[in-house]
Amino acid sequence: MTLPERTTCCIAGGGPAGAMLGWLLARAGVDVLVLEKHEDFRRDFRGDTVHSSTVQTMDDLGVAEEFLRIPHRRETKVRLVTDDGERILDDLSVLRGKYPFIAYMPQWDLLDFVVSKAGRHPGFRILMGAEATGLVVEEGRVAGVRYRHGGREHEVRTLLAVAADGRRSVVRADSGLPTRELGAPMDLMWFRLSRADTDPGHSFGRLGGAQMLAMINRVDYWQAAYVVPKGGVEEWTSRDVAGFRARLEELLPWLDGRSSEIASWDDVHGLEVRMDRMERWYRPGFLAIGDAAHAMSVIGGVGVNLAVQDAVAAARILAPHLRSGRLPERALARVQRRRMRPTVLTQRLQQTIQDRFLGRYLEGRVGVGPGSPLRRALIRLPWVRRKKAQVVAVGFRAERAHRLPVAGPAGTE
Repeated sequence: MTLPERTTCCIAGGGPAGAMLGWLLARAGVDVLVLEKHEDFRRDFRGDTVHSSTVQTMDDLGVAEEFLRIPHRRETKVRLVTDDGERILDDLSVLRGKYPFIAYMPQWDLLDFVVSKAGRHPGFRILMGAEATGLVVEEGRVAGVRYRHGGREHEVRTLLAVAADGRRSVVRADSGLPTRELGAPMDLMWFRLSRADTDPGHSFGRLGGAQMLAMINRVDYWQAAYVVPKGGVEEWTSRDVAGFRARLEELLPWLDGRSSEIASWDDVHGLEVRMDRMERWYRPGFLAIGDAAHAMSVIGGVGVNLAVQDAVAAARILAPHLRSGRLPERALARVQRRRMRPTVLTQRLQQTIQDRFLGRYLEGRVGVGPGSPLRRALIRLPWVRRKKAQVVAVGFRAERAHRLPVAGPAGTE
């Protein structure tokens, strides 16, 4: 009989949370196996906004300069275009940190970078095309992970199993831990359009006529997301695609016919927006982080950055225990206590925006007027502007990685 393989920590999911945790634990001298169900990271229409907190993490790890050499676009302003003109919702240049901007970078470039750094440490291993299918439980404790790879079923025994396999986490579901659904009033329709030199030079949101469109500048093309009320993707795709193209031309007249690049609904990708939160992120031998622990709304594009912060906190708290070969449940509880407050505050803010504005706007029940003179005066106050920028770019609690344990990596970062 073939004995199951063993490792100290097995992470299901090679997204931002799983890849970063794998890197940081391997850097601290922990043996790690990351299971990623896809053969590579090159999938479009994923979270691509890298906020100041994540760039600061790279700085703490001594690789920010190299990281920022990856092609990306920097935005210091969050722009909204309405029928009445352009507004600046947030100006990140008022921040006092080293990185007062949002970097728009394809997620595959972020993940390739993180995995390349993790691979310099002898304890790190990532298995591509390996899909986690469930947990191994012995005497009430999670003792391993089951996965499918190369058409065969496998099992790895581990001191810690981590669910980082996204908002539809199979591993989280198998843990038996409850999840609280928070809801979202909208879904997205993602697509690409070519970009001309005469187009706007920055990313922006477009609102008009109870419609919302997010446009991300990818230099030679636009990555775009049309926001629809919940269930609206199916309603749209049951019609002729010509109606959708006409709607885009109405919102963005400067497209000048480029919407015809959407030849059929095959060129449009629907995304179900979900927001939920596990009430308990852990049980003996098991922890959930990132979207597996708390699926975020798309508002603010904060999912990637919360996932990275989860990984930093988990690595700092758990690495000493994993190196010792003993993992008390109280250490797992510390991770949740550390990360629950910023998660809850962020989701409450997203819910407020959804309930008081976005959902009502998509239903045509609220407009986008400039607001009262008092409101306009208040948001111009320097401390208010800095606080808004801080929440957008950094969040409610930024973890620092400069004090994470290091166990003599092979080579330098």
